[in-house]
Amino acid sequence: MSGGDFFDTNLFVYQVDDSAPVKQATAQRLISDALATDSACVSFQVIQETLHVLTRKFARRVPPDVAADIMRQSLLPFWRVQPSTALYTRALNLQSRLGFSFYDSLIIAAALEAGCTRLLTEDLQDGQQIEGLIIENPFTD
Repeated sequence: MSGGDFFDTNLFVYQVDDSAPVKQATAQRLISDALATDSACVSFQVIQETLHVLTRKFARRVPPDVAADIMRQSLLPFWRVQPSTALYTRALNLQSRLGFSFYDSLIIAAALEAGCTRLLTEDLQDGQQIEGLIIENPFTD
């Protein structure tokens, strides 16, 4: 995949979070559109973080069988980036150079490795550009 969007964990969490209906609708639309067009990707990290948040940190924990359905229907179809020495090395270089946390750097490295042009997240500075990757917060007006 090249030129698509990289989805961060928060999109998949908001997809099921009915306490934030506007964000939920946005996340559901983005995920549905990307599934229909095969235009997004995630890394192993996003899958792990999403399942952890939904089953352990979420205000209304999702039962494991429901989390498994979310994984099969919304996460696995986008899984493109696997862990590798090159990915970890790139993340460490980004962390050193840009001062991000390691896990944020790993998300950015995965998006760059996948050839994405946008990283959709609310965790980084909206509009920032990193090596041709544009950070976009899909939940801002």
